[in-house]
Amino acid sequence: MNEPLKPSVAAQLETVKLDRRRPLLICDADEVLFAFMEGFERFLHGQDHFYVWRSYQLSGNIRRRQGGGVIDDAGIADLLRRFWNDHAEDMPLIPGASEALAALSARAQILILTNVPFEHLTARERALRRHGMNYPTVANDGPKGPAVKWLKARVGAPAFFVDDSPKHHHSVAEHAPEVRRLHFVGDRRLAGLLGKAPESHYRTDDWPSARALIEGELGQAGH
Repeated sequence: MNEPLKPSVAAQLETVKLDRRRPLLICDADEVLFAFMEGFERFLHGQDHFYVWRSYQLSGNIRRRQGGGVIDDAGIADLLRRFWNDHAEDMPLIPGASEALAALSARAQILILTNVPFEHLTARERALRRHGMNYPTVANDGPKGPAVKWLKARVGAPAFFVDDSPKHHHSVAEHAPEVRRLHFVGDRRLAGLLGKAPESHYRTDDWPSARALIEGELGQAGH
């Protein structure tokens, strides 16, 4: 079922300048550009917690080091709030991300569509700039299909979507099926917990391969 575009996201999208003639790469941040789980796991260890790597979700996988008790969803929400407050700008980078986007930017316009909490958007933008990724960045809220549909309607050239979450690939497939979808999971431990997202066109977990796939399609389309 198609979801509406949320006003808070639409307001950000309206500020983005797009060239209708150029291809568009819409790229997620966590586990695509930034190693979220590596940073979050380090934070958990500092809180005397650990992650058990049993499924592709936080719920049920975070435990207390003393006694092994499972952290409930309210506790996870508190941990995430503190993590973002303290570490929004210092997450490790996924290898090759900055270099791949720099190369692709010669052939396509790039937009970062991230579900970072809106209050940390400015910190995320600073982190991106510090790593040489000074691209328009939008803090999305909920499934990404509505935002991708809005963007694709303003670009006549091919568009690509790179994200780690199967639910976002499903949403984009519903709202903007013409967009080429690449499933990318940067953390190898996380990547091993799920297969290729059913609604994605490709699955690769490293940037040299992702770049080659996108460049190949650009070349076939005459870009």
